[in-house]
Amino acid sequence: MKNEVTAGAGVKAPKKPQNKLKQESVWVRFARQWEFQVMILPAFIFLLIFSYGPMWGVLIAFQEYDLFTGFWDSPWVGLDQFKAFIDAPEFWEVIRNTFAISLLKLLIGFPAPIILALMLNEVGGLFKRIVQTVTYVPHFMSWVVISGMVFSMLAVDNGAVNSLLMALNIIDEPINWMSTPSYFWGIVVSMNVWKEIGFGSIVYLAAIVGIDPALYESASLDGASRFKQIFLITLPSIAPIMIIFLILAIGNTLNAGYEDILVLTKNLNNGVVLPVANVIDTYVYQMGILNQRYSYASAAGLFKSILSVVLLLAANTIARRLGKTSLW
Repeated sequence: MKNEVTAGAGVKAPKKPQNKLKQESVWVRFARQWEFQVMILPAFIFLLIFSYGPMWGVLIAFQEYDLFTGFWDSPWVGLDQFKAFIDAPEFWEVIRNTFAISLLKLLIGFPAPIILALMLNEVGGLFKRIVQTVTYVPHFMSWVVISGMVFSMLAVDNGAVNSLLMALNIIDEPINWMSTPSYFWGIVVSMNVWKEIGFGSIVYLAAIVGIDPALYESASLDGASRFKQIFLITLPSIAPIMIIFLILAIGNTLNAGYEDILVLTKNLNNGVVLPVANVIDTYVYQMGILNQRYSYASAAGLFKSILSVVLLLAANTIARRLGKTSLW
C-alpha cells in the first residue's frame, strides 16, 4: 500500500530511466563500437579520396583556368562560364536531349526490373534460373561489348533485326538504324534496359521473398487470384523499396548517359545523329577533353549537378509528404 500513488495526492511519480544511448556521448559510443568503425574506414577513405577530393576542381568553373598557371593564379571570372554555357547555341539542344533520354530511361527502365521480378516470382525451377542468368549477364559486360552487339544486330547488311523484319514482310529494304536520328533515343533506352533489367530485379526479388507467405495463403482462401495477389499483397509490400529507388532515379535523371551514347556515336564522330545524341555529359567531354575548355566544361557539369540535387530534394520532399517513406 505504501508504494501506491493515488491521483491528486501531490506525490510525483518516479522518473523513468532515460535511454542509455541518449546518455552516452557520440565519442563514447564511437569508442565502444570501434570494431565496426574500423570496418567502414576503408570505404570512408575511398569516399574522401575519389568523391570529395575531386570537388576541389569545382573552383575552375569560376575561373578562366590555365593548365600551366594552376588553380590559384588563374583569373577569377565569377559566373561568366555559366552565362556562356546558357547563351551557347547548343544549350537548348543539349538540355532537350538530356531530359528526353533521361525521362525515357526513367519511364521504361524503372518499372522494367519490377515487372521482371514479379514474373520470375511466379515461376520456378530450371526455367527461372535460365531466365535469371540470361538477364543478369549483360550487366557484367562493358558498354563497348554491348554496343558491338547492337551494331551487329542493327547492321544494314545481314543484321538480325533487318533480316527478321524483311522475312516477315514488314519492310521492303534494310533500314540504316544507327544513322537515322528518329531511332536513336529508342535504341539508347532499349540498350540500357536490356543491360540493367536483370541486375536491377535482384533487389525486388529479395524483397518479394521476404513477404510473409501467410498473406498469400489467406488471400488464396478468400478467393483472390494470383493476379489480384500481386496488386493487393506483393506491390504494397515492396512499395517502400520502390519509392526509395524512384527517388534515387529522379535525382539521377540528368545522368542521361555517357559511355553508352559515346560508343553509339563512335566518340561523337557520327554527325548525323549528334543533334539528338549530344547530352550534358557528352557535351562536357567534348568541350573539356576535345576542345580543352576546362572552365567552361566544369561550369556545364556543375550546372547539371545543381539541377540533380534540386530534383533529388524535390522528389524526397514530395515522397515524405505523401507517405512515410523517404531518404531522410
